[in-house]
Amino acid sequence: MTGRLYIVATPIGNLADITLRALETLKRVDFIACEDTRVSRKLLSHHQINARLVSYHQHSGGAKVDFIIGELAKGKQVAVITDAGTPGIADPGNQLVALAVEKLGTGLEVIPIPGPAALTCALSIAGLPSDRFCFFGFLPHKKGKQTVVKKMIDSVETVVFYESTHRIVKTLKVFAEMMPPGSEARKIVVGRELTKKFETIYRGNIGEIIAQLDQTSAKGELVVIIEGQKK
Repeated sequence: MTGRLYIVATPIGNLADITLRALETLKRVDFIACEDTRVSRKLLSHHQINARLVSYHQHSGGAKVDFIIGELAKGKQVAVITDAGTPGIADPGNQLVALAVEKLGTGLEVIPIPGPAALTCALSIAGLPSDRFCFFGFLPHKKGKQTVVKKMIDSVETVVFYESTHRIVKTLKVFAEMMPPGSEARKIVVGRELTKKFETIYRGNIGEIIAQLDQTSAKGELVVIIEGQKK
């Protein structure tokens, strides 16, 4: 009998932001495939869960994927978690799901255990239209970045993407340079350290956001939400 693959959402910051179902799942699976065993061990220890951990991340080779799929083929129950949020959202968890389904077929149960995601967390407090939006994940560092930025500027839907603190100002300056006349007033919301002690929400137009972020040296990742282009 083929095993079960659980895709389990974990907190994006505050360790209390985890569902009872997620905790029960993490307690009973045969092992947990996680992005960083050190980070995951902190979460599990906080909730008094002693589970076997296997590293699985964007740099994991084919051998690691084959191992996980092989264990599923033996009937094992495996949970996949990321360092923060929902696996598969701007995360290689979706690749594992695709390969596991391809190799094991419909006999494999892939079960979502929903919960936190920085994407939806930020959208919920942005105050911008969210009935339709475009999510771009992490932007390219160099090659192709301007092409992606242009797509976002041209979007009539709300745009969401992730960026690191040491690149955010430079990235927003690219937006400022490429925005056509009249677009400077578009509303932007940036969430930093969401759900954590120093959670900060920045609101304003492109110039105001750049000025605010230029004054901070905080670490971590940010969620950027930009109002869509007016029709």
